[in-house]
Amino acid sequence: MQVHTLDKAGIINELQFGRGISHAVEQGRRADFSLLLAMFSADVRDNTPVEQVEQPLTSDDILRKRFALQNPQALRNDQSSYAISARQADMFHHGGLASAKLAHYLQPEVLTYLPEDTQDLPEDVYLNLSGHERRHLAQKTAPSLIPADLYPQLNTAWRQDQIHAQV
Repeated sequence: MQVHTLDKAGIINELQFGRGISHAVEQGRRADFSLLLAMFSADVRDNTPVEQVEQPLTSDDILRKRFALQNPQALRNDQSSYAISARQADMFHHGGLASAKLAHYLQPEVLTYLPEDTQDLPEDVYLNLSGHERRHLAQKTAPSLIPADLYPQLNTAWRQDQIHAQV
C-alpha cells in the first residue's frame, strides 16, 4: 500500500519551512499556521540527543555457533518462507503425512504469516500511525544526535530571514 508522500516529509522543526510560519502569523492565517504546526513531529527524540545502547551477543547465539546448531524455527514469515511452505505442501500431496513431517523437521516452517513492511505490527494498527511514527519504525539505524552546530544554524537562518525581509 502506498503511503502519502506528506507522511514521509519528515518535518521536524521550523527551519525546514523557512519563513512560512512567520508569514502565517504576521498575516493572521490561522489555518496555514495550524497546518504547519500539525506537520511537526510530536516525538521528543527528534530534537533530543539519544544515547545509543550496544547489546552484547546473547548466550543462545554463542551456543548455537559453538555447537553448529541450525537456526530455531522462525516466528514470522519472510520471502523464503513461502517457498518452504510450498515445498512441504508438495511433499504432503506426493508422499503423505510422514513425508511432510520429515520435510518440516529438516527445515521448519514459520509459525505465522503476517503482512510485510508493517514493522511487526498488525496492518490496521500500522496504517493508523502518523507519518513520523512510521518513519521512526522504518529506520534500521539509531537516529543521529542533534548536530553540534545547531545554534549557528539557527543564527544563520535568522540572519537570512532578516536579509530577505530587507530586500
